[in-house]
Amino acid sequence: MVDARPVPPPEIVEYQRVSRVCACCGTVTTPGWDAVERGDPRRDVVAAPGSPVRIGPETLARCALLTCGHFLPVGRARALLEALTGMGVSAGFAARVRRRAAVRLAQRFLPHVRALLASAPVLHADETTGRAAGALSYVHVACTEYLTLLHVGGRTMGDIDAGGVLPDFTGVLVRDGYPGYEHLIQAVHAWCGAHLLRDLRSVSDADPGSQLWALAMAGTLIDAHRAARQAREHGDDALDTAALARIRSGYHGALARGRDDNQGKRGALADGARTLIRRFQRFEDMILRFATDLTVPFTNNTAERAVRPVKVQQRTSGGAWRTLAGLADFAIVQSYLDTATKWGLDKLDALRELFTTGAWLPPALTSAE
Repeated sequence: MVDARPVPPPEIVEYQRVSRVCACCGTVTTPGWDAVERGDPRRDVVAAPGSPVRIGPETLARCALLTCGHFLPVGRARALLEALTGMGVSAGFAARVRRRAAVRLAQRFLPHVRALLASAPVLHADETTGRAAGALSYVHVACTEYLTLLHVGGRTMGDIDAGGVLPDFTGVLVRDGYPGYEHLIQAVHAWCGAHLLRDLRSVSDADPGSQLWALAMAGTLIDAHRAARQAREHGDDALDTAALARIRSGYHGALARGRDDNQGKRGALADGARTLIRRFQRFEDMILRFATDLTVPFTNNTAERAVRPVKVQQRTSGGAWRTLAGLADFAIVQSYLDTATKWGLDKLDALRELFTTGAWLPPALTSAE
C-alpha cells in the first residue's frame, strides 16, 4: 500500500545578527549580514521591516500556487495550505503573496516578455471581461505558443496599447473582429477563423433554406484550412496557385449567392446576413491570411486559452475580485505561470525560483526543439 505521511511540523530556522559599534568612529557593522547576496535565505530577514518572524520561500511558492496556479479563493487556499503543510497563515497573507509575486515579476519578467513578444513574427491578441471592485474591467492578452502577457484595463485603444507590446508590433496579429485593434496599422492583421465560423453558423441555423451562402462560405473556409494544414505537414512554404484560385473562387461564389438571396429582404436575419456579407467583402485578405501565409494559424485559440484562467478564477471567487489591484496582480502572476508551463516548467518550481533567486526568464521566442 502506498500512502501519504502525516503533515510534518513546520521547519523553523533561527538567524542571529550580532552588531558591533566601532569605539573610534561609531560605525555599526554586522559581520556576515551587511551584504547578503541574492538567493541567500537570509535576504528577506534583513530587508523586510516589521516582525522578525518571516515566512520562507517554500511556503510563499505553495501559497501562490494555490491562489494563482489552481485558482482557489484566498480563504480556501489558506485552509488547504494549513491542511497539507501545517503552516497556519491568514487569508490576508494569502492575498498578499499574490501581490508580492506580482511586484517581483514586474521588475524583470514583464519587460523581458514584452520585448520578446514585440519581436515575434506572429502574435495572438484577445480580451475578456473581469469584475473587480464592483465594476467591469477587461483583461487583455498578447501571446504566442511560448509566451503569455496579460494586463488589465478598459477596452479603448489606449487600454489595448497599455500592455506595452502591440504599439511596436510589426508582424502578423491574429485577433477577432473587435475594432479596437484597427489603429494598429503597422501590423498585418489576420481574422480568427473560429469566430467567423460561429457567425456563419448563427445565420445558417436561423434559416437554412434561405441562407445557403453561409453554409457554402463555411465550407470554403474549412476546405482552405484543411489545405493549409496539409501543406504545412508536407513542409511547403505556400499553397500552390491553383489551390488559392479555387479557394477565392468558392469565397466569391458564396458572397454572390448571399447578395442575391438577401437582396430586397427585410427583417433582422436579412440585415444580419448583409452585415456579415459586407464584412467578408471588406476583409477578404485579412480573413484568408491563414491560406496566403502558412505561418499564420486558422484560429485565435492560443489567446483564448491564455485568457481563460481569468474566468475560472472569477467563478471560484464568487464572481468577482474584491479589488482591481487583485485582478491586476493575478494577471501578472498568470502571465508568468502560463509562460513557464508553455516551456515545460512545473508551476511550483517556477514559483520557488521566483521567491528565491528571482523570476525565471524565457530564453527566446521559441524553444529549441
